[in-house]
Amino acid sequence: MTAAILAALAILFAMFAGFWTDWLWYRSVDYTSVYRTQMLTRATMFTVFGLLMAVAVGFNIWLAHRLRPPLSAMSMEQQNLDRYRMSIAPFKKWVVLAVSVVIGLIAGGSASSQWRTWLQWINGESFGVTDPQFNRDVAFFAFDYPFYRFLLGFGFAVVVLSTLAAALTHYLYGGIRLTTPGSRITSSATGHLSVLVGLFVAFKAVAYWFDRYGLALKSGDFRDNEGWTGLRYVDANAYLPAKTILAIIAAICAVLFFATLWRRGWQLPVIGLGLMVLSAVLIGGVYPALVQQFQVKPNEQAKETPYIQKHMESTTQAYDIADAQVEDYSGTSEADAEELRNAVSDTASIRLLDPSVVSPAFQQIQQVRGYYQFSPTLDVDRYSIDESERDTVIGLREMNVNNAPERNWINDHFRYTHGFGMVAASGTDIQSNGQPDFLERDLPPEGDLGDYEPRVYFGEYTTQYSIVGGPQQEIDYAGEDGEVEYSYSGDAGVNLDNYFNRAAYALTLGEPQILYSGAIGEGSRILYNRTPKERVEAVAPWLTIDGDPYPAVVDGRIQWIVDAYTTTNGYPYSSRTTLGDVTETSLTENQGEVIAQENNVNYIRNSVKATVDAYSGEVVLYEWDTEDPVLKTWRNAFPGTVLDREEISDELLDHLRYPQDLFKVQRDLLQRYHVDNAGQFYSGSERWAVPDDPTHQGQSVPPYYLSMRMPDQDEQVFSLTTTFTPLNRDTLAAYMAVEADARSDDYGTMRILTLPSNTTVWGPQQVQSRFNSDPEIAESINLLARGDSEVEYGNLLTVPLEGGLLYVEPVYVRGAGTNYPLLRRVLVTYGERTAFEDTLEEALDVVFGVTESGEDPEETPPPEEGEEEQPPGGEATLQEAIAEAQQAWEDSEEALQNGDWEAFGEAQARLEEALAQMEDQDPARNEDEETPPDEEGSPDANS
Repeated sequence: MTAAILAALAILFAMFAGFWTDWLWYRSVDYTSVYRTQMLTRATMFTVFGLLMAVAVGFNIWLAHRLRPPLSAMSMEQQNLDRYRMSIAPFKKWVVLAVSVVIGLIAGGSASSQWRTWLQWINGESFGVTDPQFNRDVAFFAFDYPFYRFLLGFGFAVVVLSTLAAALTHYLYGGIRLTTPGSRITSSATGHLSVLVGLFVAFKAVAYWFDRYGLALKSGDFRDNEGWTGLRYVDANAYLPAKTILAIIAAICAVLFFATLWRRGWQLPVIGLGLMVLSAVLIGGVYPALVQQFQVKPNEQAKETPYIQKHMESTTQAYDIADAQVEDYSGTSEADAEELRNAVSDTASIRLLDPSVVSPAFQQIQQVRGYYQFSPTLDVDRYSIDESERDTVIGLREMNVNNAPERNWINDHFRYTHGFGMVAASGTDIQSNGQPDFLERDLPPEGDLGDYEPRVYFGEYTTQYSIVGGPQQEIDYAGEDGEVEYSYSGDAGVNLDNYFNRAAYALTLGEPQILYSGAIGEGSRILYNRTPKERVEAVAPWLTIDGDPYPAVVDGRIQWIVDAYTTTNGYPYSSRTTLGDVTETSLTENQGEVIAQENNVNYIRNSVKATVDAYSGEVVLYEWDTEDPVLKTWRNAFPGTVLDREEISDELLDHLRYPQDLFKVQRDLLQRYHVDNAGQFYSGSERWAVPDDPTHQGQSVPPYYLSMRMPDQDEQVFSLTTTFTPLNRDTLAAYMAVEADARSDDYGTMRILTLPSNTTVWGPQQVQSRFNSDPEIAESINLLARGDSEVEYGNLLTVPLEGGLLYVEPVYVRGAGTNYPLLRRVLVTYGERTAFEDTLEEALDVVFGVTESGEDPEETPPPEEGEEEQPPGGEATLQEAIAEAQQAWEDSEEALQNGDWEAFGEAQARLEEALAQMEDQDPARNEDEETPPDEEGSPDANS
């Protein structure tokens, strides 16, 4: 008995532990109201709908038993059933109770999963927009219709299960006889089952009526558009009246079933049911097919045009692309070369540092210790440096315990607990050796970002729990005198100051050492759910999270900025989109993608900007779209969880930007919905496509953040840009930029430059092909790729310039002996001219045919007789390589003296790279292959 009691207590504690730890976590982030509302709603729906189901099934079993015939017929069938009746007789009440409870639990569990549907229905706000067919507010389709459909489905389930339970009980007690001579069913059983079937048919009548509204949300494939939603001609003129007629027939049929209570017999109800089935086939199936075949197909465009127009208008409204500014753009320029060259700096701050390529350079140069890591794809932000705003590539030094010197439970969860510091580099400036020009660097951090709390306890790659703040000290960072220790002083996480909490976490995390470890004591706190996406999703489970949270220094803290979306699948006539598909680009493998609560949507707004403090883990939600009815609905359901937009500080506003995933969704829709009229949409002649990334075949080109000026703008603004090509062609069809600076009054304004369809302005694929096919460029790239070196192409940036298109692509080389890329060349093309030079300025000079002195570089006179022609890069490049080699040699000697083997290896790699570059630049290297003896003090690769 004692063992049984202990086992029962252990099971109850195991069930309770999960709820308790969840409550503790929500309390630690001050969002207990979210957890409480969610749990109370789920519990209420579980109880109410589970009880309704249990009572309905139990009542019908009881009623069927009460209506049993007083005497059972004398037959083999009834004699066999007598054995079952006798065995059940002592436990009838318990059997009925058990069956009812089990079915009720299943129904309650299913109903509790609809807590979002209930909260939206009870708190729904008006959209202020009506659908074009029924003139109902969109809120009816987004909030009301799903809940009514849930109720209808639950009603069907209640009736079907009650009918089955009642029929089985009638059969068991002789009310229904399958093989006994005479009447096969008693009048009492007939009346009982007739009422239940009548209820089913009545629910079917209601379902037919609601199917009418469902036509506005009907999905299908139309003109190769799999996301088509809304009524078409056959829906409005065949299915809609058919649903109305079928609803009336079903209601009459239900009345006939109810009438059997007074007029025994199944004849009329069965006739009515047969009529309903026949009507469903003829009116609901055959008639619409005939309308489609003989009215629509012969003149489809004319018939479908009004419905296409409704679909286009609803889609552009639902995805907030209706106000995109479309402007014709010639694609060619009449400006002279000098004018074009001078216009480049005013038009764009061309970012040469590709955040998807240079992460290994950050890793090698700024990692400092092997247990730190940077994101494979870094982020682009803006910082004010020397009183001017600059595009900046940034990354956080996050902890990677997999690379800790020694792996054990203490090291993994107590010692190596946090990353340290932000690293930032100029997006437009590169050092002469090809390395990033770091604006924030080293440990402890120093640079242009000012003083801030550098410790990163919460980050994108911080996925395991840590226990901090107790007797066990943590590794803070690597200083000049070795590793500095630290003890967490924040208030994040949950206290482990009592054995009850420790036991709960030991059970939920499956780690018994939490219960008895001496490393846990007074002040110990457990941190978990540590990625920004996890934390925002937990405190706002009704939001869809952008795939790319990014860090920023705000008010002396590292804040993760997370864009969040409100979505619905119930916007009538609006095209449906699968978020995971349209947000996938060549970068999402490293960057992540949208993970949506409701992945298939037809309405989306970036209604919330969230922040997660990298030190304290504090989550703050800010209202961004003040007009979004979906956000208003959720704020009614969870009051106090989202702060007003006015609460956003000026410093935070400096770093807010237009989100990438929303932009990807919108550009995917604009491939079809940029046209003005239904005729163009129907023909598909003006369809666009998002081009493939020239350097990642088979995947869409990602959108790029860039400070630039569109033709109608007076100055550069931080923008998010993309290109379009005509469907199944590689020429350029359009260029789009959205104003991404949240401080601007024009934030979110979309500008689309459409190129003439009869011109052949090159698209990204053609530009890359031209780069690759140019003999001189190909030869230079082959030289760069000599030996074990690898050439990596950076982002191909497109900039509208004085009527034409300027393409810029940085080229990186991952040299032998190093495992990170260095910027070595820049590819530039404009019109028919292409350049491949050491720097952007040199490449622009070549493309536009001017130098700093105003001379055409192609007309530079050849060297005088006897004068040696300098190789690419010239004497200056050779001197830079010598200086780099000397510095690397000195750094390696210093590291060797300090015993810092990691720094020694990095310096040796730099030395080998510099020596290889010296060999490239030495004009006499082909004349004498012997290596001259080293002079005293000169660097030697073998040292």
